[in-house]
Amino acid sequence: MTDEPRRSAETPNQRWLQRLARRFGGGGIRTREDLLALLADARNLQLMDADALTMFQGILETAETQVRDIMVPRAQMTFVERVWPLEKLVHEVVESGHSRFPVIGESRDEIVGILLAKDLLRFSTVGAGAFDIARWLRPVQFVPESKRVNVLLKEFKRGRNHMAIVVDEYGGVAGLVTIEDVLEQIVGEIDDEYDEVEGAHILKQDERRFLVAGLTPLEEFNEYFQVEFPTEEFDTIGGLVTHRFGHMPKRGESLRIEKFNFNVQRADNRRVHLLQVTLAPG
Repeated sequence: MTDEPRRSAETPNQRWLQRLARRFGGGGIRTREDLLALLADARNLQLMDADALTMFQGILETAETQVRDIMVPRAQMTFVERVWPLEKLVHEVVESGHSRFPVIGESRDEIVGILLAKDLLRFSTVGAGAFDIARWLRPVQFVPESKRVNVLLKEFKRGRNHMAIVVDEYGGVAGLVTIEDVLEQIVGEIDDEYDEVEGAHILKQDERRFLVAGLTPLEEFNEYFQVEFPTEEFDTIGGLVTHRFGHMPKRGESLRIEKFNFNVQRADNRRVHLLQVTLAPG
């Protein structure tokens, strides 16, 4: 009989911590895939939840993602013009629901500043004659399409900016990107007070335009629009549209199916979140 003390059985958590120490101490983690595998182990052992794992994955992806991959394309941008009167500016702010607006001069490639919707509030009680848009323009941050998202996040933080204009290699406006777009790459979709499709799958904007959640059941879509998209293969309108694209679509991509034009308003690398559906005239 030995006098050595009996070792208590190691728990899975203890084994994982020892493996972590060996990998870091012995140079075992050499690639991004090694680190992701280790994080997946931690999730399997319930040392972190699924949301935390998704955030870690998102943080790592920002180093490989370029601004062009997350920007709002030029065709989907909401501009206001420097020469517009106050009444027209207020109307655009109310209709769009955005909080920041690129202000253009002679063309859409001439961005002269950023206008904040909150700066217009003070003029709700004074005459329009007191408004001079030039006094309220904020500086514009321009970034190239190829900039890495993790670098952009640092620049947003350092400059306390929330929006940047994305330019192509010729200096033309390619789109815009906001700090919300960047954060959504890390934490997933962020809903705010302007996200209209909340508690409803389909929201009518006017006689021809509708906002439709990607998770809208196909049966509900068919009933609402009086169509007969097949429901045997796909459960949701987002699934059908993604299949017709033939790839995971990005924000700003459009597709025509029968009398409907589907424009992707929000999507990530897993699914389509929000579509704008426009009915063809006639």
